[in-house]
Amino acid sequence: MRVAVIGLGKAGLPLAAVIADSGVEVIGVDLDKRKCEMINSGENPIPEESGLDDLIKKYGGKLLKATPDYTEAKDCKAYIVITPLYLDENKNPEFCTLESAFRSIGKILKRGDLVVLETTVPPGTTDNLVKRWLEEESGLKLGEFYLAYSPERIMTGYSISRLKEFPKVVGGVDDESGRRAYELYKRFVSNLILVSSAKLAEFIKIIEGCYRDVNIALANELFKIAEEIGVDFYEARKYANHEYCHIHLPSTGVGGHCIPVYPWFLIKEMEKRGKFEFARLLRAARELNDEMVNYWVEKIVLECLKFNKPLSEVKICIKGIAFRKGVKELYHSRNLALAKLLAEKGLDVGVYDEMFTPEEVEELGLKWREPDEGDVVFDCFELRLDVK
Repeated sequence: MRVAVIGLGKAGLPLAAVIADSGVEVIGVDLDKRKCEMINSGENPIPEESGLDDLIKKYGGKLLKATPDYTEAKDCKAYIVITPLYLDENKNPEFCTLESAFRSIGKILKRGDLVVLETTVPPGTTDNLVKRWLEEESGLKLGEFYLAYSPERIMTGYSISRLKEFPKVVGGVDDESGRRAYELYKRFVSNLILVSSAKLAEFIKIIEGCYRDVNIALANELFKIAEEIGVDFYEARKYANHEYCHIHLPSTGVGGHCIPVYPWFLIKEMEKRGKFEFARLLRAARELNDEMVNYWVEKIVLECLKFNKPLSEVKICIKGIAFRKGVKELYHSRNLALAKLLAEKGLDVGVYDEMFTPEEVEELGLKWREPDEGDVVFDCFELRLDVK
């Protein structure tokens, strides 16, 4: 059979490559023509993804073909969608990209085809919105086609190994859809679990992110308390952690497309239902993590005040602006927010990140600065302040 993977980003392309590696022919659909050309010529557009180079060289343009044209996937029997879902300024999900993808699939959908969503979405999205979009565009009804949900559970930089080894769940909007999706994924996923419904599978993925967000917020709060009372947080954490306790590491906040986004799906749903008190902890964690940049601004400014020169002349270097070390992504980066907040306060701040060029940093409206040129250097990934 031929499988289409819609969206060849940091999650979709590794998935497409792993499917091809199982011997299944893959049509990858992505609107970025340049990316499609690279893949078809065997060139990996995500070089930081371990193991992906070899797979793209081996299958690109052969068992894995990329195209910006949905009609080239019309002969596929299964469609896996993994396009982004962002939040608007009010923290509500913006479904326009997903809707466009599913309506495009609906135009080429045939009887007996299987459609699977992998993007993390609010519970009920697959059963309601996706089903409606597909039925409206195809003229078919559920049962004439099959629909399921199987959330991506990868980690950028380790996607190939996670796809091959990490437990993956799949759930259908009905039993037959779930069974068919399970049979498809068993061809390229070894650790697969069929759960009772698509809605449950959606909820599973979201609560993983909520767990991380809340526990990072706890670590951040404990870190601030430890600093205030004068004890070593890291030593305390080392001996506090055991099989019944796992204190996470503190941070400048939580960035990326995942953890800072998922809790809002549940927070907003509870708000719509008038159940504000059901999501108090999730909201508090979100706010605490986002506010960590203010904490670090204060600490950096206090170090700058120790110099015997005007505050505006103290050279600050923020080392690391990506949301995670080794990942060239800035979405909701709290490190980037920290650098911009310092600049807005009129301080002489420059940034350094080995993943970015000086020109790319300048395009962000920031100044490039090597760490050895800074009077005060803050390593965002190590949470270390070095003062010369």
